[in-house]
Amino acid sequence: MVGRNLQAHPGLQGIAVLAPGRNELDLLDFGSVERYLRANSPDLIIHCAGTVGGIQANMREPVRFLLENLDMGRNLVWAAKNAEVKRLINLGSSCMYPRDAQNPLKEEMILRGELEPTNEGYALAKVTIARFCEYIGREDPGYQYKTLIPCNLYGPWDKFDPGHSHLIPAVIHKIYQAKIAGDEEVVIWGDGTARREFMYAPDLADCLVRAMQHFDSLPGVMNVGLGRDYTINEYYRTVAQVIGFEGEFVHDLDKPVGMKQKLVDVERQMGWGWQAKTSLLDGVAQTFEFYRRQMAPNG
Repeated sequence: MVGRNLQAHPGLQGIAVLAPGRNELDLLDFGSVERYLRANSPDLIIHCAGTVGGIQANMREPVRFLLENLDMGRNLVWAAKNAEVKRLINLGSSCMYPRDAQNPLKEEMILRGELEPTNEGYALAKVTIARFCEYIGREDPGYQYKTLIPCNLYGPWDKFDPGHSHLIPAVIHKIYQAKIAGDEEVVIWGDGTARREFMYAPDLADCLVRAMQHFDSLPGVMNVGLGRDYTINEYYRTVAQVIGFEGEFVHDLDKPVGMKQKLVDVERQMGWGWQAKTSLLDGVAQTFEFYRRQMAPNG
């Protein structure tokens, strides 16, 4: 999702972009990654690949989420160092923050407490790679490997399959299917009061383009977010408004909900001079149009 939205950003016009798919480059194969980087000698790498999914997928497959994200990050970062690529932007995740940390989540809180158990494997991998980038620059300041920590994301090219998706695409799929089936109720996990911060993925792409253009001023570790969050219930209501679903919502209080709040602090980001522009309503509407055109199994 992030890579496709980044490639679509007009700020990349005139820049030679290498964006190998899995069939061309397997990031789980260190030798292949190192040979690829030595052969192509990129000026800068943006690491936005990953094995990702929502709460169901993370709870079901913690081994895969830990190992694949750890291996991809380790292989790419170490191969970049061996190939003498001096600049790299690594994408972390707000899952890196402790489960009981005070919101908003400041960058210095990483590794200051226990991680959220429902996505611990993924978070451990992300924390490790962020520290790996920091260590490389600490040993040799000629290598500037920086980490951006986005809040939760949604948008075009997201995963809409409920078994693998995050909140907003899963809700879009669920409510759209309920509407076309004529269902009168949609189930929400938990009481819906947990708060989440979701940013439209093209906005992150805009931040990444600015990071490329102003790499030297980019902090070594920086959150990227909205600076505000919404309840799960508000996300459901916004999606229902966009789709035109007029049924009721029912809460399943026996289901896990994860952290009660996860809002990143954007003081460092604002000081650097960037902020997201897309409203929740506009972002959901554009994401739904993408889903309806390309992904909806009955649309």
